[in-house]
Amino acid sequence: MSESVTKAILTDAVSAAIPSITSKKAVAVVESIFDCICETLVKGEDVKISGFGKFTPHEKKARKGRNPKTGEPITISDRRVLKFKVSDCLKAEMNGTTFNGED
Repeated sequence: MSESVTKAILTDAVSAAIPSITSKKAVAVVESIFDCICETLVKGEDVKISGFGKFTPHEKKARKGRNPKTGEPITISDRRVLKFKVSDCLKAEMNGTTFNGED
């Protein structure tokens, strides 16, 4: 199984890409990027990262469901969820093909 990308790995990548930056500042850069993404999504706005994909918040209405253990009917409350659509560019790269359009 492959390793997950963590904030620590991203921080190390920022430090490696910008040798003049301190580790503390690299952490601050990564944290500020994630803070900006989170704040935007909480406001209900989309986040599009060119060449990567688009995060879109959606509202799910309350619905009826069943407790799988007892079979008893329950109401699943309304909530906000995130949907992610991978960019065509990244999708093509993952599949070893070339992408000729715009993202």
